[in-house]
Amino acid sequence: MNCKSVFLGLSFLLFSFAAMAQNKKGSLEIVKDPMIDLLQQSRIVFNNTLTEDEPEVRNEKGTRGTALGFRIQIFSGSSRNEAYAIQSRFQQRYGDISTYITYTQPNYRVKVGDFRSRSEAQSFMAELKKSYPSVFLFTEQIYVYY
Repeated sequence: MNCKSVFLGLSFLLFSFAAMAQNKKGSLEIVKDPMIDLLQQSRIVFNNTLTEDEPEVRNEKGTRGTALGFRIQIFSGSSRNEAYAIQSRFQQRYGDISTYITYTQPNYRVKVGDFRSRSEAQSFMAELKKSYPSVFLFTEQIYVYY
């Protein structure tokens, strides 16, 4: 057997397989757990509550939406217990102002208020400096009622 005949034989096999692969039509069957659809739907609902396209929430204050505004940070530290204690003390003193605890490793942060204007936030921040020495003003998405 010479190289030419081996080459021709291999070429013939290669081209025949390529031709057969092009002529085959297949079907695709997707098998998935029905819980995947449920999980996707709940994730869509959760993500929509965090955007401006959120469904309207009505309560005694009015319709809730989000806007760019200001919050005051009154605590930042690694102690979870201290963060919740500071939040509790703040709520006892200022019950009508919302508080928010976030965790970004390694720190817990306690932020307060949903202020639409910087001047409103700064005037409240001046009052808070008496009780909370290290306060900071942040611009972020806040909840507004209209």
